[in-house]
Amino acid sequence: MSVTQQTVLPPTPALPAAPPLLRIAPPQGWLELNLREVWEYRELLYFFVWRDLKIRYKQTAIGAAWAVLQPFLTMIVFSLFFGALARIPSHGLPYPIFYYSALLPWMYFAGALQNATSTVVDQQRVITKVYFPRLVLPLAAVLSGLVDLAIGFVVFLGMMLYYGMTPQATILLLPGFLLLGVLTALGVGLWLSALNAIYRDVRYVLPFLIQFWMFASPVAYPSSLVPERWRWLYGLNPMAGVIEGFRWALTGQGQPPNLLLAASTGAVVLLVAGGVVYFQKMEATFADVV
Repeated sequence: MSVTQQTVLPPTPALPAAPPLLRIAPPQGWLELNLREVWEYRELLYFFVWRDLKIRYKQTAIGAAWAVLQPFLTMIVFSLFFGALARIPSHGLPYPIFYYSALLPWMYFAGALQNATSTVVDQQRVITKVYFPRLVLPLAAVLSGLVDLAIGFVVFLGMMLYYGMTPQATILLLPGFLLLGVLTALGVGLWLSALNAIYRDVRYVLPFLIQFWMFASPVAYPSSLVPERWRWLYGLNPMAGVIEGFRWALTGQGQPPNLLLAASTGAVVLLVAGGVVYFQKMEATFADVV
């Protein structure tokens, strides 16, 4: 019998796996909204929101109380001049309630619009050094304003108790109007943030735009003063539906702004879709122009 001797070779070490290849390219389609990528960067979105809140009230004497003082003092001025002196109709509501319920969404919109417009220019150092979905920047600017809105809402509930009013069932529809307001701020913010990255004089036009937009919205007056046949046209101002919706949902007084709300919703859809298209079109040039 013969015995065959076999030589056992040591196992060949496994080759290291090739690192994954990530190709970064600008969007190819007109409307390529990659919400999955935004969700993957949700921690970065949270960081930007938290940082905006810290910067906003850093080294301030009264901190977050500014979120209450701004609409509250404006409400006093409006109640005195437009209410007690001009006698503008308020649908039977006390003037402070009438104006504060409209100033809540308006102050949120104005603040979110200011922050969103400057966010691309303010974050130029981050944009030029690391990749992340640029949509996170205006989205964070819009979401950070919700904290101030929540603080102001608590004050409004206290005002309702002072005037002996209780929330009605219509308040359950408030999240829908809030979502409409957030989308309005985001849609306009996408347009202006991209424009501001290219034309820096946008920041000088913005204060006038916000002031003009406020008087074109039913903040100091009810939308019922607009003739009914023109109300659908007035509703193309998206903040008209948001403000009247807030006022109706918070107080339960008057009629629901059906026609106004339908026109405003259509305008918001077009505004956001156009804002996303334009923002993505200009996104590839941000690192070069900022």
